[in-house]
Amino acid sequence: MSFSGRRFSTNKAPGSAELNSQIHRQFRDAHEGHRPHAGLDPSRASTGVVWCTERANEYGFADDPDSWANLGQGAPEADDDIPGSFKRPKQLDISVNAREYGPTAGIKSLRVAIANLYNAHHRKGKASQYSWENVAVVPGGRAGLIRIAAVLNNAYLGFFIPDYTAYNEMLSLFRNFAAIPSPLSEEDGYHIHPDKIAEEISRGTSVILTSNPRNPTGQVVANPRLAEIQDICRDRATLIMDEFYGGYNYTSNCDGKTVSAADNIEDVDEDDVLIIDGLTKRFRLPGWRVAWILGPKEFIKAIGSCGSYLDGGTNVPFQEAAIPMLDPDLVLNEMKALQTHFKAKRDYVLGRLKEIGFKFKHVPDSTFYIWLDLSGLPAEINDGLNFFQKCLQEKVIVVPGIFFDLNPAKRRDLFDSPCHHFVRLSYGPKMAHLQRGLDGIERIVKRYVNGPSAFRIVRKVLTLQAVIVSKVLDDNDAQWTIVI
Repeated sequence: MSFSGRRFSTNKAPGSAELNSQIHRQFRDAHEGHRPHAGLDPSRASTGVVWCTERANEYGFADDPDSWANLGQGAPEADDDIPGSFKRPKQLDISVNAREYGPTAGIKSLRVAIANLYNAHHRKGKASQYSWENVAVVPGGRAGLIRIAAVLNNAYLGFFIPDYTAYNEMLSLFRNFAAIPSPLSEEDGYHIHPDKIAEEISRGTSVILTSNPRNPTGQVVANPRLAEIQDICRDRATLIMDEFYGGYNYTSNCDGKTVSAADNIEDVDEDDVLIIDGLTKRFRLPGWRVAWILGPKEFIKAIGSCGSYLDGGTNVPFQEAAIPMLDPDLVLNEMKALQTHFKAKRDYVLGRLKEIGFKFKHVPDSTFYIWLDLSGLPAEINDGLNFFQKCLQEKVIVVPGIFFDLNPAKRRDLFDSPCHHFVRLSYGPKMAHLQRGLDGIERIVKRYVNGPSAFRIVRKVLTLQAVIVSKVLDDNDAQWTIVI
């Protein structure tokens, strides 16, 4: 069906802000299933942040990225400028062994280092300890998620809305499970409550996937609620915990504590909890593509094996270089520096946004994201896609909230989405980029609060007054002409 003839919502007709919006048309075109090539599914060609970057390239981003404020990319600043942070390697000493194919589950020495880190930070004093056989090294978080999906049994898999955009493709690629969405409530900060988990399990869900801390809302499920959720799932459901933002935890006075389900596991080989993390976020090395999965040995054996046909394994030289970074004391100090630095950036961004006029029901307590509510803005910019397009004109990139309303297999009309009036804003970049991006957002808001919408309101009032005056004059047979 053509764009002009399709309804945006099952509840109401599309508004003019959507019908007349170029960015809405581009979004529709990318998701309607047009097939110019027989073997290509174009809806898989550009998703989430990639789609946003492609639109930014149309405005010149690729030609001069340094002049832009990219608050859309989910990446932390990667320089060595954070006080107290250890220096990242600038050169690698590549061993002869690193020239060979590596094991698809990762080299043993790195797997040992990862297990030791989790035992030191999350398993101290517990009888059940992780070994290297409880760890699989994978080439990035997405590859890890794909491996997990590949080994799941026939199951109902529960996921929550909003959540990480890449889950969308993972949940629609495989046919060995059926993905069941469960929306979270904005009113209580999109928290995942234990009774929500119990409800999912009671209706037959046997696998649950979630990010924690949560992307994009910046909220964390911490103990004791996290422990209660794990107790509910024990022996009843497999819990997949995406913990890439576990180090960005601002709930414990920046003491370096990392949030992890590993704290609450009773038996590392019996509790069906799969934890995925890596160097990408909390070690600020997204380009290295080194991540890991912890879980029961049987799961890890299968996850390691399927790497042989899915991705071939992780780059061996970078695995070797990662080992010294995982010393538990070094990591604790690194997390203290990380939390102090990023909490200060969070506070700066929230302060600027409040000055601009945005309201916040809930302050994000983790990650480096702000889930920005646009509903109080004028109609031209109060949905994520139109706000995103106006940001591009100011050389600012954000991500429309609609991408976080996960919609595997495109079964729902997303313009009914509760995420439609949000954008995700990242304070991962350096402070200078944050300042530039917020300056651009401020210009947009001022332009529309004091500009087109306000002018139209005044004009409507004047027009109404003119009609009334014209009627009075006409009734008195006076010969007057009023022009607005």
